[in-house]
Amino acid sequence: MSDAAPPSDAAEPENTTGRDAAARDAAEEESAFSHPPVDPDATAAYGEHPDQVIDFYAPRGSGAAAPPALAPLVVVLHGGAWRAPYDRRHISPFADFLARRGFAVASVEYRRGADAPDRPGEAPVAGRWPDTFDDVAAALDALPALVRDALPQADPGRTVLTGHSAGGQLALWAAARHVLPADAPWRIDGPAPLRGVVALAPIADFAVAEKLDVCGGASGQLLGGAEQFPLRQPYADPALLLPTGIATTLVQGRTDVVVPQAVAESYAEAAAKAGEVVGLTLLEGAGHFPLIDPAAYACAVVAEEIAQLAW
Repeated sequence: MSDAAPPSDAAEPENTTGRDAAARDAAEEESAFSHPPVDPDATAAYGEHPDQVIDFYAPRGSGAAAPPALAPLVVVLHGGAWRAPYDRRHISPFADFLARRGFAVASVEYRRGADAPDRPGEAPVAGRWPDTFDDVAAALDALPALVRDALPQADPGRTVLTGHSAGGQLALWAAARHVLPADAPWRIDGPAPLRGVVALAPIADFAVAEKLDVCGGASGQLLGGAEQFPLRQPYADPALLLPTGIATTLVQGRTDVVVPQAVAESYAEAAAKAGEVVGLTLLEGAGHFPLIDPAAYACAVVAEEIAQLAW
């Protein structure tokens, strides 16, 4: 476990009241969502549904430095509690940020929850079972062939998975497909050829997330409700899919009120009990959204964590 602090001139006193924490979270969210979407260099489909697409961002280098002939590939899985209003466009500035750091980037879209006809005006249900998992598995299986055509600058042999929030759960899950139950349709025979996973404030332990009512009980909705939860949890909960044998780092803001620190800590503890060391980088003065905000110091920390695995 490591701690990272912002530069001294950016440090702020930690708020302790619920009202202050909510105000800070709202300001961080506003900053992260203030960046205009960045169009990809190419888009390719991995299925017939409109959401079954991957956006590709070519490495742009940094300053005068030219990107290498073949750049590490970062696969990005966006968050948004697996709910329909949040698509890959909101994380496109983060994808562009990574591309400007010299990475080749593949940003995956997937099917998310939709409005329920019997609940007009309410928030969409989180995720679709099994569609959300079908899509992530299919996207990663199709990625090597798609990359060859859409992003020839990328080196698929140096692939790092990253994801934010719900996307962090999906990244951890995708790296654990070889340890899924034997009857899981997404199971693969051996570990995926990954350099590692960098999960950003991931919903990494469903039991803890449900206890804390993370994102309004989103993980329970993802699995289909209370009756289905215990039946489907072994197929989806990253904390139950250990050890993976794949290098994994979690990056977590200490002041995160959306997916609290306790969720990441529980996953790291479960990994340790399974005999696996998982890195946990805790960022002082950062909440949920700075991790994907190109204007925030936390985003630079994330890029460094990815680089440590990728290069």
